[in-house]
Amino acid sequence: MVDRQRKDNSRIVARLRRSLSEPWMLALLPALCLVAYWVAGEMALILTALALPLALVLLAAPKEDGLPPHRPRDATTGLGLRDTLERAADHGLQVQEVSPRRTACLMLQLDDFAIFAERYGNAAADNLLNRTAGRLRKVLRDGDVLCKISEAGFGISIAPVTRLDLEEMIQLSARLQAAVQEPMSLDATTVYVSCSIGFCLGARSPMPTGAALVCATDTALREAMRFGPSAIRSFSADMRRRQQARSLMADEVAAAMEAEQIVAFFQPQVSTDTGLVTGFEALARWCHPERGMISPAEFIPLVEQSGQMERLGDVMLVAALQALRDWDQAGVNVPQVGVNFATEELRNPRLVEKVRWQLDRYGLTPDRLAVEVLETVVASSPDDVVSRNINALAELGCRIDLDDFGTGHASISSIRRFSVERLKIDRSFVMKVDRDPEQQRMVSAILTMAERLGLSTLAEGVETAGEHTMLAQLGCNHVQGYEIARPMPFDQTAEWVRAHHASLSEAPKFGRGAGT
Repeated sequence: MVDRQRKDNSRIVARLRRSLSEPWMLALLPALCLVAYWVAGEMALILTALALPLALVLLAAPKEDGLPPHRPRDATTGLGLRDTLERAADHGLQVQEVSPRRTACLMLQLDDFAIFAERYGNAAADNLLNRTAGRLRKVLRDGDVLCKISEAGFGISIAPVTRLDLEEMIQLSARLQAAVQEPMSLDATTVYVSCSIGFCLGARSPMPTGAALVCATDTALREAMRFGPSAIRSFSADMRRRQQARSLMADEVAAAMEAEQIVAFFQPQVSTDTGLVTGFEALARWCHPERGMISPAEFIPLVEQSGQMERLGDVMLVAALQALRDWDQAGVNVPQVGVNFATEELRNPRLVEKVRWQLDRYGLTPDRLAVEVLETVVASSPDDVVSRNINALAELGCRIDLDDFGTGHASISSIRRFSVERLKIDRSFVMKVDRDPEQQRMVSAILTMAERLGLSTLAEGVETAGEHTMLAQLGCNHVQGYEIARPMPFDQTAEWVRAHHASLSEAPKFGRGAGT
């Protein structure tokens, strides 16, 4: 009974506070003073004139974020934390309950922040977070509450406004993304970052509480990150059910491989000089019969935790070699397929023997297989079984591609020691290369080094025709990314290759020799 009375009192106080904070209270103040004077004289006028402003101060102006001054804050940015966001969202929902104004919650996650921190260091990462927070504040209004909710994540509680619908939130999300993606100078180097955004309108919150609204927003952000980078998603009830259905266990992954649900999708790589397909990269995808397509970001960590990376590698290797054989039989010209070899596979002392046997099984020469090795592996591997396997695969005749080049600090000597034939330039160098001179200088330096070392180059993550054109003009040999095609199942590849090659006669050339 006592607890119920306290809740009722708190609700009454909250409603009184919301009423006093409304703009129309300012219009009522003179009227109340006049009524007091007319009813009780001059003394009542004085008391009313003093009491009403005091009540406004005490009730209508709660402390910032609704928290005491000693509330915890993020050490890097000085922003409030998740509990601050929940309290602000709760306040917004209370206002929404008794007025026509609407609120919403939004979460933003910087893409590939861990890679950025590894490449530039913790000090640069902290600088990035601080400057990102400053950019976000400039987009937001004074009443909006900005918080830090994770290592590279920000949360925003939108102050109640008269009009706030799906279209308004999408436009706000786009403005926030544009602010984050503006070039940033760090130690005389221009860097680019992108972000994924999830949001939930107050009217769609599963429950009328700040915690529920923040939780729903987090669900939307996770969905955006599945389709990132730079994705925007709005919360819906179906989204939460889908995410709950995607709560995976390691034994499900094993069963999926046994049932051949985890399959290879193929993303094409094309020459910047001729436009011809020069190869495909085999990428793991989980086609679940009930949950649909499951992102590698969700199931690859489980494969690693369960110690099944080598088994997954076997699945991908067989799928890639089988695809090459089937393309040959169908008369489709695909010179090679790239397969990413994880560290667990490279530690297998019988790896070379296994690869040789599989090549013989499908009647393929070793040069048709491109072994993709992460730069971090090359940079950190001493003369052990990993390095011996990489060099033995090169001696066998397989091509060695250095994947995600620019993220692992591999030295020139290690590149030569591992018989690397091609550098795959990381997406972070490719993004906006057509618009930023600093990006162009970075890519040009990589290409010059590769040319001097006699290495071929491939740019990953090419998403626009402008990036494709600039990379070709700078002298990059091959490109891969959404601008060319998204990863596709094998049964779509032959038709895509034929259609792509048939269109080349109508397409302009991008290379440095174009127009000469």
